[in-house]
Amino acid sequence: MVAKKKNLAADVKPAENVYPWKNLPATNPSRLPEVELSFDDTAMYQYTGGTTGISKAVMITHGNLSRQVQQVGAWFPVFDSNEVMLGALPFFHVFGLTTAMNLAIFLGWGNILVPKPQPDALLEAIRKYKPSFTPLVPTMYIGILNSPAIDKINLTSIKGCFSGSAPLPLEIIRDFENRTGAVIVEGFGLTEASPVTHVNPFAGGKRKAGSIGIPISDTECRIVSLDDGNTDVPVGESGELLVRGPQVMKGYRNNPEETANTLANDWLHTGDIAKMDEDGYFYVVDRKKDMIISGGCNVYPRHIEEVFYEHPKIQEACAIGIPHPTRGESVKVFAVLKQGETATQEELFEFCTDKVARYKLPTEIEFRDDLPKTNVGKVLKKELRAEEMAKRKKYGEKK
Repeated sequence: MVAKKKNLAADVKPAENVYPWKNLPATNPSRLPEVELSFDDTAMYQYTGGTTGISKAVMITHGNLSRQVQQVGAWFPVFDSNEVMLGALPFFHVFGLTTAMNLAIFLGWGNILVPKPQPDALLEAIRKYKPSFTPLVPTMYIGILNSPAIDKINLTSIKGCFSGSAPLPLEIIRDFENRTGAVIVEGFGLTEASPVTHVNPFAGGKRKAGSIGIPISDTECRIVSLDDGNTDVPVGESGELLVRGPQVMKGYRNNPEETANTLANDWLHTGDIAKMDEDGYFYVVDRKKDMIISGGCNVYPRHIEEVFYEHPKIQEACAIGIPHPTRGESVKVFAVLKQGETATQEELFEFCTDKVARYKLPTEIEFRDDLPKTNVGKVLKKELRAEEMAKRKKYGEKK
């Protein structure tokens, strides 16, 4: 009823094989069929985000879900049964499924549901219900910090924050922690791992800025050569991150070829480029598919984006590779300015000059009002690339 009044309810048109839920219990027997289930049986098909390619149906088992929520629950031992979760992440996304829904149920917490997690709605929920644990994605933290309403809201009820799904700029971590007095731990995961594999220590351990932390319980990791996908690289060197643990998927539904490629030799090949330091902390350098090769040198978009986030006028930034006549590829940055700010391309080019190597410098900067995103706030780089390629093809044809 509340959803209808606030225009949050969707009207579903009649169609074949679409049934009103209320009619089903009335027309079907109430006794459920007796089915034997095991931890190895598929519990759900969780679709990948599709930010870099076609979305795939990940087969997640009952065992994956059970073990994952136990892993995450054990990572935050300082919380008791009276905590309140800010359930702003959509439950149909694997990050929200585990850290906002299943974790709250597993630990018996209250859960504040925010149907449209825009900055003002999030701040109002925090003001009214005083959550103590807030798993959010970077765009939500950025939106909250840039909302004019933030100065009117007391955020100190928040004890802990978990950030994942995309890299969280260091400037945002510092600003949010200063506002709340809470601890933000950045973690890492992927749909194929239910999703969490790494988190920075929350209680009694060292947090490292810019790191995704260390592997969670019962999770093994390797970093292997980008050339052969199998040879372990030395500490401090970059390679592809491989993961093995009880939260790793059964495979992709009806896609044996992709399953074999991703679960090769009993390891989940994440497609992420990472490195490990001498203390065992991991750092994601970038997505393997997003890496830009400029003049034969590897350029990681995340590094360029971090530089832009240091600029006081920048709210969001996204770097992609574009064709270049001599280097093969060069860097283009899409920038969203903070409300009320103005800037020029020249100003931002100059800002980058002494912060990155010459071959990494952007050759183009485009200002946008916003960036295309998935329903959980991940920037859709594939859409930006597709727009660029279509634009260049059109320009080439005219020329």
